[in-house]
Amino acid sequence: MTDRQQQKLLKKQEKARRKEEKYYLASQWTLMARKLTKHKLARVSLAILGIFYVVALFGGFFAPYGLESYDASYKDTAPTQIHFRHEGEWYGPFVYKLSMQRDPVTYKKVFMEDTTTPYRLQFFVQGEPYRILGLIPGNIHLFGAEGGAKVMLFGSDSLGRDMLSRIILGSQISLTIPFAGTFISFILGLLIGSASGYFGGKVDAVIQRVIEVLNSLPSIPLWMALSAAIPPEISVTQKYLLITVILSLLGWTGLARVVRGKFMSMKNEDYVLAARLAGVSDFKIIVKHLIPGFMSYLIVTLTLGIPGMIIGETSMSFLGLGISSPATSWGVLLKDAQNIANIANYPWRLIPLFFVVIAVLAFNFLGDGIRDAADPYK
Repeated sequence: MTDRQQQKLLKKQEKARRKEEKYYLASQWTLMARKLTKHKLARVSLAILGIFYVVALFGGFFAPYGLESYDASYKDTAPTQIHFRHEGEWYGPFVYKLSMQRDPVTYKKVFMEDTTTPYRLQFFVQGEPYRILGLIPGNIHLFGAEGGAKVMLFGSDSLGRDMLSRIILGSQISLTIPFAGTFISFILGLLIGSASGYFGGKVDAVIQRVIEVLNSLPSIPLWMALSAAIPPEISVTQKYLLITVILSLLGWTGLARVVRGKFMSMKNEDYVLAARLAGVSDFKIIVKHLIPGFMSYLIVTLTLGIPGMIIGETSMSFLGLGISSPATSWGVLLKDAQNIANIANYPWRLIPLFFVVIAVLAFNFLGDGIRDAADPYK
């Protein structure tokens, strides 16, 4: 073996040794990240949620129309058909304009395509102005049709508004209210549960009685009472914040009880007693010694709490207790689908339901992946 080959072999062995050393000396978070990347459902769910949040963040760009844009001549139209051939020849993706007629037998509205003139689909077209995050102005939309033709891939509602645009813009509320509400509930549950478990005694008794009272109240009447307390004249932004607070105030009890149990089992450990004898304050003991001991579980709880908040916001808006016009959310869109006749005649009204289901399942699968990764040596 030549000197050059020996050097290559030594470098390869050294590289393998460092890799093995890095694996066994890795932190808990590194091990969790490694195992999470091997969880296929978690990876797919993370990708889906990433797409959802990117589309929600740049909703004005991806939505072909605005929230207040409507066309009375396109009321309750079915999803627009995309064509590629006109009069037997290849023309590229295009649509036809629609004209409303009455069925001579049933007298129902029937939309017929005017096949005389095709209107090509175009990308990055100018349209209605919007603001990204309420700050950055823009008027470029991902797609549209030339000549003012309508492209409604998910159909329209009873006012002639594009369902796809409303679903995209509604996701800005349906995906951010649960995220913010879960974070607030997480902080409340962590603080109140840690105080209950660490101090015990009267503090624990009072907190547990409050939790029992909140858990004994039925959700829907409580939502109704809290929503009734919101002044009707406030802006949509203020109502958005208040609904987030309402969902947060009702979602912290479960985590608080779990944190209480963890603290009661950990507060008498030797390292906690040593910290007390060393004169460490209670706040530092809680933050630096107790909470990090089960941080992986808290992250899992935070992830799995978001689907419940999504369903909560959707339910409130569905019942008319949440977001109202001119704003929209997935729950507001599903409110139009509560009539059996509407579903039978206009089945595309149920499309927002599929987005709710996909988002909830994605968060659940991601939470399962994080829960499995929380025990990296398993």
